[in-house]
Amino acid sequence: MNAKIRRQSDIPSAEGRSDNYHDYQEVPRVITAFASEKKAGSYNVPHSHPRGQLLYASKGLMRVASANGIWFIPPQRGLWIPADIVHDQAMLTETRIRTIYIDRETARQFGDRVKVVEVDALLRELILALVEQPMLYPDDARNRSIVTLILHKLSTAQTLPIEIPWPRDRRLVSICERILASPGDSRTMEQWSEGVGASSRTLIRLFIRETGMTYRHWVQQVRLARALTMLEADAPVNYIADELGFASPSAFSAMFRRMLGMAPKDYRRGV
Repeated sequence: MNAKIRRQSDIPSAEGRSDNYHDYQEVPRVITAFASEKKAGSYNVPHSHPRGQLLYASKGLMRVASANGIWFIPPQRGLWIPADIVHDQAMLTETRIRTIYIDRETARQFGDRVKVVEVDALLRELILALVEQPMLYPDDARNRSIVTLILHKLSTAQTLPIEIPWPRDRRLVSICERILASPGDSRTMEQWSEGVGASSRTLIRLFIRETGMTYRHWVQQVRLARALTMLEADAPVNYIADELGFASPSAFSAMFRRMLGMAPKDYRRGV
C-alpha cells in the first residue's frame, strides 16, 4: 500500500474524530479505527469493549493484562482481544496507538481467546488508512475494500508466543509474582517448593494445569517480555543476557530468535 491509499503521516486529522474510545463502539461500520498518543507510564484501568479489538501501536511498547494472562506488545505485533474481555493497558514507553474495533458478529471468526498476532507492513498500512479518516468514514468502494482486506489479513495472521498465562492457585501466584519482579531468578521448582507449602511434584502439575505450559517455558516467556522492554530502552544485548540469567549473549540471542523469528539486533532496528 502506498500514498494513494494514505498520506505520508500516520497522525490523523482531528476532524470528524473523537479522542474517547467509547465513541467508536456504536458507529455503524464493521470496523472503526481509533488513534491516541500516550506518554510512557500512562495507564488505562481495567475495561472491556462490546466489539472485538485489535490493539496495535505503530510506535512504543505496551503491557496488557487480563484475569488469565499478561501480554507485551511491540510495534510489529498486535493483540487480538475478543469482545467483553476485561483488560488493562500500561504504556511502557511513549506509545502511538492505532487500534481497530470490529463489530461483535464479524469478530467471532477470530476466536474467543486473547492472542498476539503479527502485523505486517500491509496490515499496518490498512489500519493507518482507516485511522486517518473520520470516525464515521464514507461507506464507499475504497473503504469497503480496506475493511475486507483487514479482515482477510487478520484471518491469516500468524499467532505469536508472547504470552504470560496467569495462574489462580495462591502458591503459584506467589512464585509468579516474584519471577515477574526478578526474571533473572534461576530458582527451580524444587527450591520454590520449600517456601510455599507444597511439594515440587504438586507445583509442577498445578503449573501445567493452570497455565497450559511448563514452569521452564513460563519463565522463558517472562524473560522474553522483559527483554523486549530492555531492547526498547537500548540496553546492550550483553547486559540483557546477564540480567535475565542467560549463560551467554549467544544463548539469549538463540532464545529470542527461536521465539520471535529474528535476532535481538534485528528487532531493535525494526522498532
